Amino acid sequence: MGYDIDSPREAGTTRRDVLSVAAVLMAGGAFTVAGPAPHAAAESDGGCGAGGYDEEFEEALAEADEAIPDDRALAPEGPPGRYALPLRRRFRVTARYGVRGNWVAGHHTGIDLAVPQGTPVHAVGAGTVVLARWSGAYGKAVTVRLRDGHYAVYGHLSRISVRQGARIGTGDRLGSSGATGRATGPHLHLEIRARRGYGSDVNPVAYLARRGARLL
Repeated sequence: MGYDIDSPREAGTTRRDVLSVAAVLMAGGAFTVAGPAPHAAAESDGGCGAGGYDEEFEEALAEADEAIPDDRALAPEGPPGRYALPLRRRFRVTARYGVRGNWVAGHHTGIDLAVPQGTPVHAVGAGTVVLARWSGAYGKAVTVRLRDGHYAVYGHLSRISVRQGARIGTGDRLGSSGATGRATGPHLHLEIRARRGYGSDVNPVAYLARRGARLL
């Protein structure tokens, strides 16, 4: 079941946004990756301006995280193989993790996976939903506190299918891909943080690979 999340009117893409995204694509390149299912690659080169510091989002995340009990001790992480890919169809990488740019962190803090609007987005690991709402530059987003202490942010969704405080399992559907927030086209911005706060991001490709889920 999906939940309608209220969101402010999305700002139009500015010339500066377009130039920023273009610079990222030139620096990092865009390439097609074969996903686990034999579907066609996305037609859109969706990219985003997310990955920068968003004070409203960070404050909302901190408040929500502190209000939701930490049940990780009751639910151990499980074996490395109990992780999954966030998408089950072919996608196009339009901005890799770590690409240098004008973000506050100095680099792109996640990875952008372009897919058609409405593509199902799944949880890479089990955990607790600490935020499921409009999240500033991330648009409609779901943030999950994973059982190993990391946080996964799934940004630019068109629809959110889980509620704040829900316990989810690996592979559960979180919502549908979209282009909400600062986005130039439909895609999933996947960000993995070692801690809750901004700037603690880690490479999502390496993180998932170490846990048995190969994204690239």
